[in-house]
Amino acid sequence: MGNMGQDQVTSLSSRRGIATAARIVVKVGSSSLTSVAGGISEDALVKLVAVLAQRRLAGTEIILVSSGAISAGLLPLGLSRRPKDLATQQAAASVGQGLLMAHYNRAFTSHGVTASQVLLTAEDLTRRHQYVNAHRALERLLLLGVVPIVNENDTVATHEIRFGDNDRLAALVAHLVKADALVLLSDVDSLYDGPPAQGAKRISEVASPEDLEGIVIGSAGKAGIGTGGMATKVQAALIAAETGIPALVTSTGQAAAALAGEDVGTWFGINGNKRPVRMLWLAHLADIRGRLVLDDGAVRAVSERHKSLLPAGITAISGDFDAGDAVELSDSAGRVFARGLVNYRHSDLPQMLGRSTKELAKDLGREFEREVIHVDDLVLLNG
Repeated sequence: MGNMGQDQVTSLSSRRGIATAARIVVKVGSSSLTSVAGGISEDALVKLVAVLAQRRLAGTEIILVSSGAISAGLLPLGLSRRPKDLATQQAAASVGQGLLMAHYNRAFTSHGVTASQVLLTAEDLTRRHQYVNAHRALERLLLLGVVPIVNENDTVATHEIRFGDNDRLAALVAHLVKADALVLLSDVDSLYDGPPAQGAKRISEVASPEDLEGIVIGSAGKAGIGTGGMATKVQAALIAAETGIPALVTSTGQAAAALAGEDVGTWFGINGNKRPVRMLWLAHLADIRGRLVLDDGAVRAVSERHKSLLPAGITAISGDFDAGDAVELSDSAGRVFARGLVNYRHSDLPQMLGRSTKELAKDLGREFEREVIHVDDLVLLNG
């Protein structure tokens, strides 16, 4: 059964539409899969797989983005908490990923459903060639009736370019496969307007980021196992919603109700249009290496007239960056309004500030007769 496409996406005006959605990305966090004693909870995983397998057998295409590899590797390595250093995280992921997939394969096979492993890095979703390959592989798996189980490739990922948490990875995967909906599962049943233990009210629906103004959103994971918390789930849901994919945030225990379209969790309605996944990465995930301060004319050119950034409009720079790195753009008051991939090293720019490209080409050479940031490598943060 194929994806119904954009018409189906725009028809999901409420959580009830999940019940008939043709393609759904489901993300589950480490805390939902971890036992009290450490390692993977067989019972929790089996219950979740039963829900997902039932929906797959009913004809819906399911992509599962699953955390848990590092958590699964802690017990075999004699570790009590998630390690902070990258090397030990990679070691734990290397040990745990196979264990995690063994659990999933056994559980899905018991329902007559085939599962597969798909490990992605941020580069797989931001570089054109790798993006196309990732898209092709997932489409073929779905066509063959498989449930792809996606995780970040923690064993080879670096601090400089990684998703950092699987919530945002799930949002980008949903965009990659043109999903009809994104469902983010954790150990919290909904977003609340305050601490649930203090009588806070459930937030049933979020129509735009403005609905969340003044609400304090927790970020700590349970027992040091996860990397996200509610803050990253909300961010991921907003990323999806602003690119044309509605999202639902709820608990793993409510998975069946969520997929049935029942009134559970917090629904993030569509509030934008689809844009390239590379721009999503730049807006939300890129490692920012510096800042360029623009004069008023350059701010208007970039933000209102959607022009490339030229050296004549830059008044100050900060940071240590190379050509190709991500930098943020601010106005003279310090308001950051855009991000972009810069074409020059930080050490090249001081001699270029305030000068035209024609003048720079004459004085410094033809290689300086180009934009500091091309419009195709710019993303506005509030537009």
